[in-house]
Amino acid sequence: MLGRLFGGGGERTAADPHVLPVPRKKKHGVYTLRALGDARVLALVEAAGAGDWEAVKAALAPFDLGREQAVLGQLAVVDGVQEWAVRAAEEDKGDAELRATALLISGARHVHWGWEARTSARAVDVGREQWQTFYERLRIAEEHLLEAAELRPDWITPWRHLLTSGRGMSLDDSVQEARLAAGLRRDPLNLDIHLEWVSHLQPRWGGEPGQALEFAQKAFAGAPDGHRLGCVVAMARIEEWVESDDRDCLQQPRIRTELREAAERSILHHAYERRLGWQGDYNMFAMALSLAGSSTASNVFRELEGVFTEWPWTFMADPQKAYARFRKAF
Repeated sequence: MLGRLFGGGGERTAADPHVLPVPRKKKHGVYTLRALGDARVLALVEAAGAGDWEAVKAALAPFDLGREQAVLGQLAVVDGVQEWAVRAAEEDKGDAELRATALLISGARHVHWGWEARTSARAVDVGREQWQTFYERLRIAEEHLLEAAELRPDWITPWRHLLTSGRGMSLDDSVQEARLAAGLRRDPLNLDIHLEWVSHLQPRWGGEPGQALEFAQKAFAGAPDGHRLGCVVAMARIEEWVESDDRDCLQQPRIRTELREAAERSILHHAYERRLGWQGDYNMFAMALSLAGSSTASNVFRELEGVFTEWPWTFMADPQKAYARFRKAF
């Protein structure tokens, strides 16, 4: 794994000096990826967990949170970030760059924190107090993300999270479409923006069956070979499985062929570049291919070497166990 962390197309390159060591203890040869497998990201997460804004600023030096969603996502899940990020924004009010960074972190955290309050339960099973907390946290997220976007109009990550908060708050489609357009203007092939729109188009959020898949297929058709945008097709199929009452709905030859070809033209292509968080791309395809019963899943699991990322396996009752079961099957 060490030699593959950033190499393209599965070819081995020199070991990356920042890669975290593989844990000694594994369950059935599987382990959860920590801090994107990078020591610099781990230092950033630990600084955020300690509420040390000065240490966070220092640890951010190698990264650009306005464009690197994988790194921002690591901060969004850290407990307590919401307690110091707003204060940090006020402390650095005179520095637009630092204020925007603190607001971006706060906004992303409040979106995730909001969903923690709502939980993944069906809407009818969410209590009134949960809804109130959910909306209040998303309201704060919206305020902070919009200001961050205003301070740094070149950034794309605020728009990715604004799509999520807007979906949670059931904002008008015209607002969401404007946010999608804003994100795509900054990066027409951005995977995270596309993944958010695939979620937005699901029937459980008011979309029509087939809309998300059509959007994903069209988007990937316009991407160059080796681009990670192929993951949007895998995710659209996973979402189709989530929405269906038929657990075998993806076990069709045409779907297996589609997913195999998407994998071969994206993550398994020699032009694919393994950047920070590449394991998440592979996990999306591993799950989609497994659900479709495609033998190509074995190629993906082999490259992962037991590395598990919670997303998108969280759609299953026991995510890591499901990963291990499919990995063994293929």
